[in-house]
Amino acid sequence: MNSEIYTLTPSRLWFYFGEILKIPRASKKEEKIAAYLLEFGKAQNLETLRDDIGNVIIRKPATAGKENVKSVVLQSHMDMVCEKNADTKHDFDNDPIQAYIEDGWVKAKGTTLGADDGIGIAAQLAILEADNIEHGPIECLFTIDEETGLTGAFGLDSKILRSRILLNLDSEDDGQIFIGCAGGKDTIADIPYKKEEVPAGYRAYRITVTSLRGGHSGDDIQKGYGNANKILNRLLWNASREHGLLLSDFNGGNLRNAIAREGFAVAMIPENSTAAFEDYVENYNITVKSEFKVTEPGLQVACIKTDTPSFIIDKKTQANLLNALYACPHGVIAWSQDIDDFVETSTNLASVKFKDDIIQVTTSQRSSVESAKEDVCAMVASVFQLAGGKTVHTDGYPGWTPNPGSEVVDICAKVYKDLFDQEAEVLAIHAGLECGLIGDKYPDMDMVSYGPSIRGAHSPDERINIETVTKFWDMTIEILKRISSS
Repeated sequence: MNSEIYTLTPSRLWFYFGEILKIPRASKKEEKIAAYLLEFGKAQNLETLRDDIGNVIIRKPATAGKENVKSVVLQSHMDMVCEKNADTKHDFDNDPIQAYIEDGWVKAKGTTLGADDGIGIAAQLAILEADNIEHGPIECLFTIDEETGLTGAFGLDSKILRSRILLNLDSEDDGQIFIGCAGGKDTIADIPYKKEEVPAGYRAYRITVTSLRGGHSGDDIQKGYGNANKILNRLLWNASREHGLLLSDFNGGNLRNAIAREGFAVAMIPENSTAAFEDYVENYNITVKSEFKVTEPGLQVACIKTDTPSFIIDKKTQANLLNALYACPHGVIAWSQDIDDFVETSTNLASVKFKDDIIQVTTSQRSSVESAKEDVCAMVASVFQLAGGKTVHTDGYPGWTPNPGSEVVDICAKVYKDLFDQEAEVLAIHAGLECGLIGDKYPDMDMVSYGPSIRGAHSPDERINIETVTKFWDMTIEILKRISSS
């Protein structure tokens, strides 16, 4: 299936993308891709190293006559988001991604594709290998664990990079050049519960919310997509009041930076209320499908009888949990007052998981305004504290403050105009980028972020537009050429 990828042009970029598809590279499990990069660098006789945190750096000398021009960092991250549809059999620790081409896009069979940021890695390797590209000294930085903790960028040594120009190859919209990003932080709530015996006279049901789009909690938060946790909880909240529902399990969403696509619950319904409950679920499915008819055409809510679970949770915790999830904000909190149609602050109700003795709720907050980020974190924490939960915040990561006078941004904008006879948009992004952390360590680093068009990132709908990959490649090569002559 992946053989189609090798027929595309630019051939060496797509060759390396095809090779990357074969390598498992889940966040915090980057050893195989790191080993591949180290072997590649050594085979190319290039200076190659791995730092203490696990990032890989490969350095390539300038082409003849360009030895004294400015050095450039090309930067991407090694890891990928590992999401799959519930009916897809795939082992992200061992199986290759099964990619195919459809209508000008590269897609994956039932899983994330990993174009975020596999396409950046592929471009770097093709440039490192090439002997016909004009450039000054190059450092290729491949960071670990961008998706779940920005660990590589956090742990990057402040003296290891020699360059003071950085091209971040991790954006997802052709024609857009990013010069700033939001900062972010996670809020995690642990709600303790007690296990109680399942009472007699009840029937067990498995309740499912499936076939949502999901998507990136930064890039897609303003698009009105459904959140499986919110949709499932609304059903449970109402059914607990109308039909005597008793909760045994809630398993919704997976990743902190992905909008929840699927949610599953196991609950008990009194025998004399089962027919009414089944009717309620059927009608609820019609209701929410109507509410999300534009943004979530595939949405499905259903219930099916299942085996009786070993326990239910105590009623007090059930009420606290369902109330808290109902009250917890999700989506856009504030729009920018400075930039039209730009999200300033948002929050994502990412996942709900039952552990041995706690229910863990993971949320993520983003804002381009530091005080607003802290405010929405406190807002979310207060909801779960009212429900008896214990909340913690991660350290978070800083935003990247735009530098409108950036030399490299000016070069990128001119290159796009010259190559494609179209003005590029220069703007900030609501998603987090490693540039914020790198900029903290290298305050004089001149940075820009761009990439080809990727849609559905962080979900099994992820796809990359083939035509824009060619533009991304041509643009990168020309930028390197012009930086070298500046």
